[in-house]
Amino acid sequence: MRVLVTGGAGFIGSHVADQLLAEGHEVRILDNLHPAAHAGPPEFLPPGAEWVEGDVRAAGDVDAALDGIDAVCHQAAMVGLGTDIGDIADYTSHNDLGTAVLLRRLGARRFGGRLVLASSMVVYGEGRYACADHGVVRPGPRRVSDLDAGAFEPPCPVCGLPLAPEAITEDAPVDPRNVYAATKLHQEHLAFAFSRETAIPVTALRYHNVYGPRMPRDTPYAGVASIFASALAGGRAPRVFEDGAQTRDFVHVRDVARVNVLALTADEAVPGAFNVCSGEPRTVGEMARALHASSPDGAPAPVVTGEYRLGDVRHVFASAERAREVLGFSAGEGFAEGMAEFARAPLRAAAG
Repeated sequence: MRVLVTGGAGFIGSHVADQLLAEGHEVRILDNLHPAAHAGPPEFLPPGAEWVEGDVRAAGDVDAALDGIDAVCHQAAMVGLGTDIGDIADYTSHNDLGTAVLLRRLGARRFGGRLVLASSMVVYGEGRYACADHGVVRPGPRRVSDLDAGAFEPPCPVCGLPLAPEAITEDAPVDPRNVYAATKLHQEHLAFAFSRETAIPVTALRYHNVYGPRMPRDTPYAGVASIFASALAGGRAPRVFEDGAQTRDFVHVRDVARVNVLALTADEAVPGAFNVCSGEPRTVGEMARALHASSPDGAPAPVVTGEYRLGDVRHVFASAERAREVLGFSAGEGFAEGMAEFARAPLRAAAG
């Protein structure tokens, strides 16, 4: 099978390309080497892949990359919370317009393969919560006055009592809480609308907090694991926001690559949305301490600052059941071992 990996020079896309090549598939990479993530072509580009430097928003670049392709793995996107609302047009352009151009060209070519889309757990907003008196509830955005006072846990929207976070499933209501989240949900909406009109199966993989080798260094367009690792590499203490007790699911990039390959190569297409996670929730503070524990002697310890970002949510971790039952995927990389490897792995430089 010949697979196009958009964003294939990036953190996750390059690992997907590696695993596809290892299984005997042909790979073509389309990437525009965005300066927020790349200082140039990375040295880890798999030598067996065909390389096309181009932009997924440019129809001509997409057409050239699609020639002879049997399946598409769409990883190209701007990621992370970014800097501020000034990034809104860039996120919309790269993520939503880029996906729309790709889908239009696939439709125009009467593409007959399958499409795997890199989505994200950010589409959920806050995770799943249960109130002792009112069952499963959906808390609204946290109030600035509460955050300023250090009250980080969202209360029950009915009675105001504390809530218990639970694993979220793919059928949960979506509620994006920042610009990046809104664009990822729109990518899903565009791709599933395209699928309904063309009968081309689309698998949306909702990545949870991905970490591992090849993450970019010193950029706001990255996940918290990269931000903490960048701080430690620069001799700075990781700054843990809120009280460090916010919960996430940290999943290794090799596991994420493997589930992409499963979705691309399954005997039958597996349409729909799937959580991609380890199934083992951890706190952000726990992750910072695990990175620090495997850093060189003398590295500064994490500092819990009490700061917050309005676009952040408190707890979101996932049920891994659907991916296990339908895709046959279970995460295989252990948290302690993965964090130890990540702490020693070099981070790639961005141009700016």
